[in-house]
Amino acid sequence: MVELLVVIAIIAILAAIIFPVFARAKASAKKTACMANLRQVGMAIGLYMTDHDDVFPHAVDAADKFAPEIWNGQPEWQARIPYMPMLHEALQPYCKNKPLFLCPADTGTYVLDNSFPIPLRTSPTLQSVYGSSYFFRTEIAFRFFTSSSFQLPSDVNVLMDGAGHWHGTKSALRETDNIATYLEKIREYRYNVLFGDLHAKSLNYDELQRAWRVDL
Repeated sequence: MVELLVVIAIIAILAAIIFPVFARAKASAKKTACMANLRQVGMAIGLYMTDHDDVFPHAVDAADKFAPEIWNGQPEWQARIPYMPMLHEALQPYCKNKPLFLCPADTGTYVLDNSFPIPLRTSPTLQSVYGSSYFFRTEIAFRFFTSSSFQLPSDVNVLMDGAGHWHGTKSALRETDNIATYLEKIREYRYNVLFGDLHAKSLNYDELQRAWRVDL
């Protein structure tokens, strides 16, 4: 009996050590696959631009289409949203592999990270409901930007994960969270981001906000 208890204790200790390692490895693999998908979508954007006078896709994402109130301050842009395709639809001739628009870590979301607490409920994933796990910096489309329009293309975010908890260590934001909880969670969020020069990189929340603040 003593020997059996010792063996069980050893197995429990090994499990406590190994399972977190497996979990981290799995999360890392999803992050890498997500980054690869973003790069492939970036290549599709480049092909689209080749056929459209170097102009970025005139398209929107799920946040624009299903939470257009985020553009209340720009009514002229907001009025165009119903007549614009979703980004993944605009890119279909150049990127027919729909799984490329799925971040493997996509577990859906409840609110928009950058417009808390505006809701955007998804189940089970952002991609399954709206066609893509990624959000587009739609200002680029509204302004008909070309690759030469950016002052600092390597610093401007173009496409990014729809929610930071997918690759972060905190749970998803909810409408019922207070501001203290919101601030606590976002500090542990991470986002895979495609930039204006079409390179991709993992950023924390503050780094992503700096990219949003780069002058276009």
